[in-house]
Amino acid sequence: MNLWACDLQRKLKRLVLLGFTAFLVGCASIPAGVERSPQDPWEPFNRSVFEFNEGLDAYVLKPVVAGYRFVLPEFVREGIYNFFSNYSDIYTALQNLLQGKPDFAFNDLMRVFVNTTMGLGGLLDLATPAGLEKHKEDWGQTFGVWGVPAGPYVVLPFFGPSNIRDTFGTVADLESDYFFKYINPVGLRNSLTGLRVINARNTYYEAGDLLDGAAIDKYSFMRDAYIQRRQYQINQGRDDEEPTMPVYQNPYE
Repeated sequence: MNLWACDLQRKLKRLVLLGFTAFLVGCASIPAGVERSPQDPWEPFNRSVFEFNEGLDAYVLKPVVAGYRFVLPEFVREGIYNFFSNYSDIYTALQNLLQGKPDFAFNDLMRVFVNTTMGLGGLLDLATPAGLEKHKEDWGQTFGVWGVPAGPYVVLPFFGPSNIRDTFGTVADLESDYFFKYINPVGLRNSLTGLRVINARNTYYEAGDLLDGAAIDKYSFMRDAYIQRRQYQINQGRDDEEPTMPVYQNPYE
C-alpha cells in the first residue's frame, strides 16, 4: 500500500472516530465568554455535530474538492455549476408557485428555457446577463412562508445548520429531488449526487479558511448567520438588508 493510501486510511479512521465521539458523547464544551442563544437550546450537542461536520469537511470533502479543482479547468467547473443551477431553477419555480409568487416562478421558468435552449443544456448561464434574476427556494422556506415556526436551531450531520422546520424541509427536498431519488441506473444517480456535493463545496472552497483565520467563534458565527439569512429568505428581504451569507451550505444545493 502506497503512502497516499496509508495517509487516507489514517484520516478516514480519525473521521470515523470523530463521528462516533460526536454521536455517543453528544455534547461539546461551550467556550468561555460565549453568550448562549435562546434559539439554540441544544448547543452542546449541536457543537459536537458541528465538530463532526468540520472533520468530514477537512478530511474528505476539501481534499476531494482540491483534486477536482486541480484536474478540471475553471470553465469546466463553471459549466458544471451552471448545469446544476439550471436544474435547481425548475425546483425553485415550483416552490415560488407554492409560496404564492407566480411572477417569480415565471422568471425562474424563463431562466430554464433560455439556459436550456440557448445555453447548451444549461452549461452556460445566459439568463442572468439577460436580466432574469436568480432565485433559490426550498421546502423549508415554503413551510416558513406558510407560517410554520422555525423551532430550535439544530446542526444536522453532513447537512450542517438547520432548525426543526428546515429539517423536515430537507427531507421533503430529498424526497422530491429527481436527481437524488429517481434517476436510473443507480450508478449514474450516485455519480451525479457525488458531483453535486463536490460542486456545492467548490463554490465555497476558500470561505472556511477565512473564518478559521478570524478571531471568532466559528460555530456561533455560522449559527447566527444561518438564522438571520433564513429569516431574510422567508421575508424576501423586506425588513432588512441581506445578512452575512453562512459558509456551510446544504451539499445537495
